[in-house]
Amino acid sequence: MAATAKATTKAGRKGRSARPRAVRDARKALPSGKASAKHIEVVVEEARRAGLLEGDRTEHVSFRAPKALLEAAQRETGITSPTELGILALATLAQPDPAAEYLKKSYGVLGKGHKLEI
Repeated sequence: MAATAKATTKAGRKGRSARPRAVRDARKALPSGKASAKHIEVVVEEARRAGLLEGDRTEHVSFRAPKALLEAAQRETGITSPTELGILALATLAQPDPAAEYLKKSYGVLGKGHKLEI
């Protein structure tokens, strides 16, 4: 199954949304309890703000994946395009986890008024 993708993130193109296809696909209707369209939109927007979605799509990534994994990811996100699903996956991996960053920064630090009860 070959997937080709056009750059759909540039605003101002006639008939094109400024949102990446992954976000538009996810908004179509996700089953309840699945990854929310809002979550997907936030991930893609953070990648855009970090400059990770700028420029042309010039890099080619190709790999084999178990069919069950691909189908589960498609069900979870509502995204059917393997290309857009891959972009979402890479955007997710490229962004630091804010909770993990906070825990790293605050490791071993208690408030000034904090007393340990022994």
